[in-house]
Amino acid sequence: MQKKLIKVNPSDNVAVALVNLAAAEVIHFEGENITIITDVKMKHKIALNDLNTGDRIIMYGVLVGKASAKIEKGGLLSTLNVKHESDKVTGKTETIGWDVPNIDKWKDRTFNGYHREDGQVGTENVWLFFPLVFCENRNIEILKDIFEKELIKPKENDYQLLLRSLVSSENGSTEAAGKSAEADLFNNIEVKFITHQGGCGGIRQDSQSLAKLLAGYVNNPNVAGATVLSLGCQNLQIQIFKDALHEINPTSTKPVLIYDQQQIGTIEAMLSSVVKDTFEAIKEANKIERTPAPLSKLTIGLECGGSDGFSGISANPTLGVTSDLLTALGATTILSEFPELCGVEQELVNRCVEDEAGVRFLELMKWYEKTVVDAGSGFDMNPSPGNIKDGLITDAMKSAGAAKKGGTSPIVGVSDYGEYISKPGLNLLCTPGNDVECTTAMVGSGANMVLFTTGLGTPTGNPIAPVVKVSSNSELARKMSDIIDIDTGGIITGEKTIDEMADEMLEFIINVASGEIKTKAAILNQNDFIPWKRGVSL
Repeated sequence: MQKKLIKVNPSDNVAVALVNLAAAEVIHFEGENITIITDVKMKHKIALNDLNTGDRIIMYGVLVGKASAKIEKGGLLSTLNVKHESDKVTGKTETIGWDVPNIDKWKDRTFNGYHREDGQVGTENVWLFFPLVFCENRNIEILKDIFEKELIKPKENDYQLLLRSLVSSENGSTEAAGKSAEADLFNNIEVKFITHQGGCGGIRQDSQSLAKLLAGYVNNPNVAGATVLSLGCQNLQIQIFKDALHEINPTSTKPVLIYDQQQIGTIEAMLSSVVKDTFEAIKEANKIERTPAPLSKLTIGLECGGSDGFSGISANPTLGVTSDLLTALGATTILSEFPELCGVEQELVNRCVEDEAGVRFLELMKWYEKTVVDAGSGFDMNPSPGNIKDGLITDAMKSAGAAKKGGTSPIVGVSDYGEYISKPGLNLLCTPGNDVECTTAMVGSGANMVLFTTGLGTPTGNPIAPVVKVSSNSELARKMSDIIDIDTGGIITGEKTIDEMADEMLEFIINVASGEIKTKAAILNQNDFIPWKRGVSL
C-alpha cells in the first residue's frame, strides 16, 4: 500500500502529501493520528503540529519559510499562510564528511566517446556554426539551410506527412506519402547552429562574457571544430573571442574558421569561402570515431526546470546519488542555478573542500541577490506560478529540493558564469535559474551531458550536449512521453528506491554517452541557446 505522507528529514515539522487527501481524513503517521483540515492535493505540504504566526517552517532539515498566519496541525501550507524565509549565512561552521558510495559495480565501465587532443572526451561529434554578433544571424540561418539540406538529408516529420496527405486528398490524388530514405552524407558528425541577440549594443562586459561562453562551446569536448562569423565593427571583436579561447585552452589545436564580413566584402564572397572551407574541415572531423573512455571523462550538468512538489523527493535525489557515484569514479558534476540555492548556503559552504571556495560562493550569492533587489525584485519571487500550483510555495522550499541534485559529495570548486570547469568532483557554477540560460551556461563550462529533472514538463535541449529529461512523477512521464527519458515516479509509489533509480540512470547515461540512445530532446531537434545578459542595453 502506498504511503500517504512523507517527512523528508527527521527534524521537519511539515510533511508532503503523496496522494490527494480529503478534509476530515484521519491519517496514522509516525505513531499519532493527524486529521486533515481541508482538502490537500498531492505534492502539497501539511503542518505536523500547530504553527503560530512567525513560527519557523522546517523542511529538508532547513528553514524554508515562516508562518504568516496560524496553521493548525493537519492544515495546508499555502502562499496565504507562509512567507519565504531562510537562515543567514556568514561563513563555514564545520566540515561535513562524506560517505563515499560503493563503486565496485562501475569502476571498470567505459563509454564510447570522441577523444580530443587535449585529453577531453566528447559524447557527441559536432561541427558548430555561430556568430560573434546578432548582425550575422541571417547568414548563419542561410548556412544552416545549405548544410542541413546537403549534409543531413531532411527527414519528413509526421506533421508534414499529415499535411501532404490532406492536400493529396483535397486534390483527389492517391500518391503515397512515404518518408525520405536518403542517407546522410557524413555518418560520424553532426552540424549544429547557434544564433543569439548579443555581441553589440550592450555594455562591453556582456560582450566579454559572451566571448567566454562561445569559447567554452568551442572548447567543449563534444565539438570537433567551429565556423565563426563576424561583422567586424561589433563590441565582441574577433581578438576578444580568440583571447577567451586561449585563456581556456592555450594549446588548443581544434580547427576554428573565422570570417569577417566587412573585411571580405559581399555576402556571396564570404559564404562561398565558408562553404568550401567548412566542407573540407567537416570531412576531416568525420574521420574521428568513438573509442572507449573511462567514466571519469564525463562532465555532467545537473539541472531542474518546471519543478513540482515531488521533484525534491524523487528526481532530484536520484540525480544526487548519481552525482555521488560519478564523482567517486573521478568524473565532474556541475550544480548551478544560484537563485535556487537560497536557504541551503550553510550546508554547501560546509561541504567546500577549500575555505576560499566557500567564501567565493557566498560572495557570488550576495552579489546576485543584490542585483535582483536593485532591479526591484528578490529571490523570494523565484517560484513560478506552476511551481506554486504544485506545492513549491517559497524559494527556500524550492531551493532545498533543487539542491538535492548535488548529492552529498564534497564541493571541489566554485566558478562564475563563463568560467570553464576542469576540476574533477562536484563544482558550483553561478547561473540563473532560467532553464535554458542555465543549461546553456553549464555546457559552455564543459558539460558533455546534462541531466534535467522536471515535474511539470519542459522540452529544453542543447545544440551540442545531450539533455536527459527526468520526470519526478509517472503521470508526467505518461502524459508527455515524447520529452521524458527517465521516470522516477516509482520512488513516489514505493515501487523503487532512490539507489535503484540511480543505478538505472547511470546505465542510461553510459548508453547516451556512447551514442547508443538518442535523448528525446535530440529526437525533437530541441537546440536551445540563451546567453545570460547581465547588463543593460546602450
